[in-house]
Amino acid sequence: MTHTSEPASEASSDSKGNHRKSTAEKREHSKGSAARSKGLHRRKFLGGMAGAGIAAVAAAGGAFSLLNDAAKNKASAADSTLTIPDLLEGTTSSGVTTFTLEAKSGTHEVISGVTSTTMGYNQDFLGPTMKWTNGDVVLLNITNDIGEDTTVHFHGAHVPAKMDGGPQVAFADGETWSPTFTVKDPATTLWYHPHALGTTAKQAVHGLAGMIIVEDSTDASAALPSDYGVDDIPLIFQSLAVDTDGDIKYDAAGYRLSTTTFPLLVNGTNVDSTTLGFTATKTRTRFRALNASPSDIIVIQRSDGGTLTQISTDQGYLTEATEVTTIRLVAGARAEFTMDLTADATLQAVITTGWIRGGSGTYDFLAITASGSDTPDDLPSTLNTIDRYDTSDFTARTITLGQNGATMLIDGSAGTTMAAMAMISTTLGSKEIWTIQNSTQLEHSFHLHDVPYQLISVNGEDPTGVQLGWYDTYEVVGGGSIKIAMEFTDFSDDTYMYMLHCHLLQHEDEGMMASLMVTGDDTSTTTTDTDDSTATASASASASASASASASASATATDDSTATATASASATDD
Repeated sequence: MTHTSEPASEASSDSKGNHRKSTAEKREHSKGSAARSKGLHRRKFLGGMAGAGIAAVAAAGGAFSLLNDAAKNKASAADSTLTIPDLLEGTTSSGVTTFTLEAKSGTHEVISGVTSTTMGYNQDFLGPTMKWTNGDVVLLNITNDIGEDTTVHFHGAHVPAKMDGGPQVAFADGETWSPTFTVKDPATTLWYHPHALGTTAKQAVHGLAGMIIVEDSTDASAALPSDYGVDDIPLIFQSLAVDTDGDIKYDAAGYRLSTTTFPLLVNGTNVDSTTLGFTATKTRTRFRALNASPSDIIVIQRSDGGTLTQISTDQGYLTEATEVTTIRLVAGARAEFTMDLTADATLQAVITTGWIRGGSGTYDFLAITASGSDTPDDLPSTLNTIDRYDTSDFTARTITLGQNGATMLIDGSAGTTMAAMAMISTTLGSKEIWTIQNSTQLEHSFHLHDVPYQLISVNGEDPTGVQLGWYDTYEVVGGGSIKIAMEFTDFSDDTYMYMLHCHLLQHEDEGMMASLMVTGDDTSTTTTDTDDSTATASASASASASASASASASATATDDSTATATASASATDD
């Protein structure tokens, strides 16, 4: 049974870990400040917040306001122009659109003036944007030239398990993986990144990430800006860890080094001491925000305290356009918003440490010059119909996020190998409600592959506002819990599995990952969609074995996460 929700306005803040910040939680980050290159660091206060749990996070709001009493920023003058990732053109033949990607090594200036060794898709750092259309058949020819095993996961996409890009289909250097499937997702913002065992953080932070835009033919899509790079703008955020020599860090040892800094990049450009510029030639502009950071939390806001019009969460449109003052994105999450620009405006990113150390501060990352002369129509009163689940007859599960020293666990198992990880089994057509219980005092970002989910409760409170949208990634604070509901549709397989895990990439590599097997009597849908990649998928057994060895080494190297979370307030001043 279902019932349909009415659109709700965004809640501003609460004490249950929802983290909706008020307009008072802003602080001057002017380009002239000597501290600008560090985002006016608040590490003495924020360093331990990643593991502070619900009560401390709630109390932090008052402390933030004390830190942020300075006058709000005026629109900053731009130092350079916002880079728009290239749009990857597919070739269509016999009803199939083919995209070609090469994962490769390169160099890039993550810190201005310092060359870093990086990775990218078809380029030195990051990757091009792909556009898929609902109902189309796509084929991706992805070649691995990075010198080690990799996978490519289509984060948020509803695809067969064999095409999902999880660790079971890791492929070796020099090999090409060719997944093909029908696009079943509605209009939304997805992304792609590696997902091999034990190496996800390393490969993603070095630049293997790119955006996917899914389009559809709904009235809402027709009414929204969609001219890529003109009035439809991608914003890929990366809060990274880099030492003074430009070496990008991805594990606890690297994060703790006194020489490690935590720059913020937007579309590959460091904005620590730079405000990027964008000229809006249309009055209404749509922004697609992706937090591609390994662990840190990104909050997007206007420097003048004004509102943003949020239109989408991870998995598609909200029921209606919703005015918000902040958009909070944990690692892996996405959101879309529009701005009607009749005057210049500046967008800010507020960074909060998500792991043992990380970025912090408020950055004026984008100065928008309003130059449009058109008058857009009102946004549609309804963007989407979301039937809220009646979960009274859903199958209930509790999934516990835990740890044992440096090893991260799901239901008591460390997923550093396919054999060792916990497995959840369900069947095609099942409707389930899961309680995701965080038994640690660490921050976690819960991501489910295959199908979207609805939030049923967040730390015991009913969802409101944009929380009533569809998600695949959501925050679980230390000691907190979320209840989520989902229905398993379309795909079943008795060999290949989906994943569920923490999207703090270090936690994933340290074992906080389990497998999800969706079986059914009829697997013909999966079989039909997977034929073209059978040959390349056969390499996965040997590839996964070598990845497992690196996973074990990674878990050993990270030391005790509990101790480092407790000590992080002092450690982050190193």
